[in-house]
Amino acid sequence: MPDIERPAGIIARVIDLSGKRRWVVLLASVAFAGGGAWSALHTPLDALPDLSDTQVIIATEWMGRNPTLIEDQVTYPIVTSFLGAPNVKTVRGFTMFGMSFVYVIFQDGTDLYWARSRVVEYLSKVRARLPVGVNPQIGPDATSVGWVYQYALVDPSGKHSLQELRSLQDWTVRYALQAVEGVSEVAGVGGFEKQYQVQVDPDRLKAFGVSVGEVAAAIRSANDEVGGRVIEMAEHEYSVRGRGYIRSVQDIELAVVATRADGIPIRVRDLGTVAIGGNIRRGVAELDGMGEVVAGIVVMRSGENALDVIKRVKARIDEIRPTLPEGVKLVTVYDRSTLILDSVQTLTENVAQIVLIVLLVIAVFLFHLRSALVNVAALAVAVLGSFIAFYLLKMTINIMSLES
Repeated sequence: MPDIERPAGIIARVIDLSGKRRWVVLLASVAFAGGGAWSALHTPLDALPDLSDTQVIIATEWMGRNPTLIEDQVTYPIVTSFLGAPNVKTVRGFTMFGMSFVYVIFQDGTDLYWARSRVVEYLSKVRARLPVGVNPQIGPDATSVGWVYQYALVDPSGKHSLQELRSLQDWTVRYALQAVEGVSEVAGVGGFEKQYQVQVDPDRLKAFGVSVGEVAAAIRSANDEVGGRVIEMAEHEYSVRGRGYIRSVQDIELAVVATRADGIPIRVRDLGTVAIGGNIRRGVAELDGMGEVVAGIVVMRSGENALDVIKRVKARIDEIRPTLPEGVKLVTVYDRSTLILDSVQTLTENVAQIVLIVLLVIAVFLFHLRSALVNVAALAVAVLGSFIAFYLLKMTINIMSLES
């Protein structure tokens, strides 16, 4: 029998083997394409790539203090405590009136939650060096591209003030959205944070011989609830407690600060006035030039699928809208899902056009439709198979990756 000449070269051997094992090649291609399609559906989808470093933000509030004092007693001790911490690359501190921010940036590849646990560990050591009442808090487990949705609470009827809208945001809408899976934080913007404000009269304090510290201590002790023992009556047990939480302006006015020599109590209302007001603010939130509003910013947790998180947030907002007070509307201000879907649609159309052009060019120059279809099929399988790498490497599908 004549010897069969074997193909020379690796490429020639691959082609020869593929021709002899057509079903194996076909099944492998289908499996490769199917795995790529499955990976594409289970890989986080976003419009913007996350190129930020692994960082943890430490925010410390010490209201009423000037930046110089906060820098010396808060920012500096926290920053120096993280020098030499494991995997820490840079520590930056920023101080402003009443606030301190420290950014702890870790080496590339550091797990975010490992970094957060190290920050908590080091904060526990530095708390003893901070002023009394100062409590540093770490920021949400999010990244610089976590801002995925924003809404505004508006009242065209004018029945509700900015303070009431801010209370609605902080105590109702915020917690409803915070419970959505994948949401790290819901931050409130605009309006006035409700406060009970006590304005004492210096002349009255001097006349009664009372200090401002005594007034503050009296209000603090009046806002408390204490428990007692159990009373048995008619084979039933009743728990005894003293309910003293402040619920209105009158509760603060009636708080006893001191007692005169004749036994008459000196109350807060005798020393000044009590009113409901707004906290000091450093900015405003305005919508389309129509006036001030109260807004909320939804921040996505690190590593989540932005499109899925936004869908869940929208579903929860649809549940919230019927429960809002009369006249209040929840308006969408920013929705990244629109950008994501538009980007995917545009890139899909571009890929389809490229495939069509490749098909036409090969068909015209080779004058063979089957050869053109083989190249198009190989291109489609290669594109789908690339998503397997995205899934295994835990990368995000975004505009830059799809364009490449």
